[in-house]
Amino acid sequence: MLGKAKKRKPTRVDSLIGQQSRVLGDIRFGGGLHVDGTIKGNVSAEGDERATLTVSDRGTIEGEVRVPYIILNGVVKGDVYASEHVELASSARVEGNVYYALIEMAMGAEVNGKLVRIVEESRPPLALDHDAGFEDAEKP
Repeated sequence: MLGKAKKRKPTRVDSLIGQQSRVLGDIRFGGGLHVDGTIKGNVSAEGDERATLTVSDRGTIEGEVRVPYIILNGVVKGDVYASEHVELASSARVEGNVYYALIEMAMGAEVNGKLVRIVEESRPPLALDHDAGFEDAEKP
């Protein structure tokens, strides 16, 4: 039906940082990473264009985040770069800039920084140039 959002399949979790865990240092992951604890360091996805980071309402990241997909319900103190999709749930708080291709933001989510849309230069223009490519068609 028109107007209904597509439901995404559940996110697969390959790695979990538990609520009582604290990680000091950078993390590089593939697949799915779920954070209930605290990370003091940068988080990035490597070699996986479908990698998903999920931060629960109990999770905190103090550092830069670079992932294709992020579902945030906790806190990120640093810039967030999501090459595909950002979902900010109602308890999400970002203290930094958010760079995104597509964003969903629930009422109550906070961004204390800039929202910057990532523009792909390879995307086709929305409007076609009606004069382009027709020079030869008009000539006999």
